Amino acid sequence: MMATTRRIEVRGIVRGVGFRPFVHRLATSLGVRGRVRNAGGHVVIDVTGSPEALDAFVCSLDEGRPDTSWISQVIVVERPPADPEDVEVGELPEIPPDLATCADCLRELFTPGNRRYRYPFINCAACGPRATIIEALPYDRARTSMCGFTMCPACAAEYSDPADRRFHAEPIACPGCGPRLRFAGVTGESALHAAMEIVGAGGVVAVKGLGGFQLVCDAINEEAVSRLRAIKDRRGKPLAVMVRDVTAACALAHLEPPDISLLSSPAAPILLAPRRLGMLAAGICDGMADLGLFLPYTPLHHLLLDGLRRPLVVTSAGHADGPMPIDTVSLPVDGVLDHDRPIVSRYDDSVVRSRGTTIRAARGLTPAPHRLPVAAPQPLLAVGAQLKSTFTLADGEHAVVGPHIGDLEDAETLEAYDIALDRLRAIHRISPTVAVHDLHPGYLSTRIARRYPRRLAVQHHHAHVAAVAAEHGLEPPFLGVAYDGLGLGDDGTFWGGELLLATYTGYERLGRFSHAPMPGGAAAVRRPDRMALGYLLGGETFQAPPSGLAADLPDLEVIERMITQRVNCPPTSSAGRLFDAAAALLGLCSVNRFEGEAAMLLEAAATGPAEPLAWRLERRDGLWVYDGVATLADLLAARADGEPVGKIAAAFHATIAAVTVLMCERASEIGTVCLSGGVFQNRLLATEVMARLEKAGFEPYIGERVPVNDAGISFGQAAIAAAKLSCA
Repeated sequence: MMATTRRIEVRGIVRGVGFRPFVHRLATSLGVRGRVRNAGGHVVIDVTGSPEALDAFVCSLDEGRPDTSWISQVIVVERPPADPEDVEVGELPEIPPDLATCADCLRELFTPGNRRYRYPFINCAACGPRATIIEALPYDRARTSMCGFTMCPACAAEYSDPADRRFHAEPIACPGCGPRLRFAGVTGESALHAAMEIVGAGGVVAVKGLGGFQLVCDAINEEAVSRLRAIKDRRGKPLAVMVRDVTAACALAHLEPPDISLLSSPAAPILLAPRRLGMLAAGICDGMADLGLFLPYTPLHHLLLDGLRRPLVVTSAGHADGPMPIDTVSLPVDGVLDHDRPIVSRYDDSVVRSRGTTIRAARGLTPAPHRLPVAAPQPLLAVGAQLKSTFTLADGEHAVVGPHIGDLEDAETLEAYDIALDRLRAIHRISPTVAVHDLHPGYLSTRIARRYPRRLAVQHHHAHVAAVAAEHGLEPPFLGVAYDGLGLGDDGTFWGGELLLATYTGYERLGRFSHAPMPGGAAAVRRPDRMALGYLLGGETFQAPPSGLAADLPDLEVIERMITQRVNCPPTSSAGRLFDAAAALLGLCSVNRFEGEAAMLLEAAATGPAEPLAWRLERRDGLWVYDGVATLADLLAARADGEPVGKIAAAFHATIAAVTVLMCERASEIGTVCLSGGVFQNRLLATEVMARLEKAGFEPYIGERVPVNDAGISFGQAAIAAAKLSCA
């Protein structure tokens, strides 16, 4: 049978993730020959063989590809016969993410006699550092922080052998030619043992991980956990725990099969799942219902867990809300387990909720390629919001969401933002001509946008909704339910409980939560008790606090005067602030030690199914307005009647879910609904709203790869800006 040639264009991430050995093995097994090269941002493969073999080759490129690769599109064109050549693979202008240690490397790590036995930097083409060591593209060893380590003959032979699983594994290394551990003047295995002795004795050690330094301590030792919190100045916020394997994870949390798959994936994120009561120190979760669990994702982590035989707290070695350090550790720890492989780019650990919703996209998940629903006619930069900051670079239909940076109120975080932006901009060779930013003029991200001569402002909640729609490739128009803490509205007030009818170029506000004053402005975000008084004493519908329970809240007289005289009491329609008020009135939280604590405690307290509390939904000034005061008054009445707090908390969640569906039904006939905003990180609320919407005949969507919190804002901004610019 006559041989034919086809040209195959493969778009996605295929370099540095085990794709080269896969293509070679596939071509050899099918008797296909050819060559592959980089061409303008995608891989071009010219292959020659029988039509049947080429059909099988094309199908297997996607169906049989390594799990760590990502293919967005395969284009096949018939070509004239070409000279048979060996298969070669070219580069892609995408940065592959860091990948957790694979099973093959793990077996070698713990096999005595293997030349990489107990070597903390073992890796292959299917695992190891990628994004954290890349200095420039194309991705070759010379353009990574491994360039200073010359391969020994044995490693060079593996690197050059297409049949070897370390074929073109750029970080390839061994004890003879690669990085080495160091700790207090000793190196190698001695350094590892010295650090483990300190942790085992209850100390706190900083460990240089993939994307920065981490603090490590015994997760069972209450004193060690308390000391780590004091060192970081991290009060209340739960700590992530690393465990040796899935069996240990299942002993600490309630995990379903999809959760186990997430934990064991190459991204190896922190998974938030319902905790089991057990052996961990009480200070790990500090009363929260969820535990953050993850598995070791570097050989060094595996060696630590294997040697210490106990769960470990593993968290950023930066101070609370600051960026992860990558050069030195300034916190007063008991020692630093360092190594000599430089970290080029800072990456914190990714966080996902049980069943796959991304909370923080970082190591293993970013930088993430996304496709815009409308191609950007010119390169643009979307700078994101103030909290949980990320940025998005876009050119044409291609968008790259950068890693989680943090809260820009911190000077070190702002510096980390600039460094990450400059690096990704250079690597992807995108020179933005337009900067897209939030409406809020005081956000530091907005100030970053002012560096660019052409700017475009995007309303906060429109960006939230557009991020979900763009992720799922939805056609406009769509309803957007945006529930979060605060975002500046186009009327100058703070929004946060919004129903929008939206496209990628604009929106109409159809509904909202009722207004309440924020006594003390930003101080009310930290004080749920103030928000409770704000609703009960100054809500749109006045409602005297029943049974006097609200009189127990602090500063009652002062707050009442502030509200009456309208002194520093900006109004808000925020769903997040309503959750704060409910938590305060149920006695769960009066002061937020960290963002979202009150809402998290309210979710944790909710037990069992419950009927909704009272509510009012009425038409005001052309909008459907949900009156949160009526719900809070009924909540107080239920508490006065002796109803259990857990039942009332569950009823509050059911109320918000029922109100959401009713607003959608009354406001529009559009059936597609996008749920976004930080409040939808609440698993109970998100599940209830999705279920009720589906039952009512709607088609609901929520952020999955793109976080629903403010970390997804930049992607939504980019989608909106691209659509608007294309219409200009």
